[in-house]
Amino acid sequence: MEMMKPGKLIAIDIFCTNHNIEVSVISTLQEFGLIEIITIKESQFIDANELHQLEKFVRLYYDLGINMEGIETINHLLTRINSMQDEINTLKNQLRLFELE
Repeated sequence: MEMMKPGKLIAIDIFCTNHNIEVSVISTLQEFGLIEIITIKESQFIDANELHQLEKFVRLYYDLGINMEGIETINHLLTRINSMQDEINTLKNQLRLFELE
């Protein structure tokens, strides 16, 4: 698996304060393997590259009332859809090459 170069780190306590959410929700998302928490000197952070994903999970949890199992399932299905869309695009490109021959 390719390691992503870490970007700017965002303190979880500040994120939670700004979004008016509980830190335990972030911890639970990590337990489900949905986000990665980086701990530095007893402070917890998330990589800024994961911010969009984290905000999406928070909206699903708070705004739509979806539990962690549901969020995990939604994330899995969206990942599969994106993978299948990439495969479809690759196959379309290969088909175009064959049509040109």
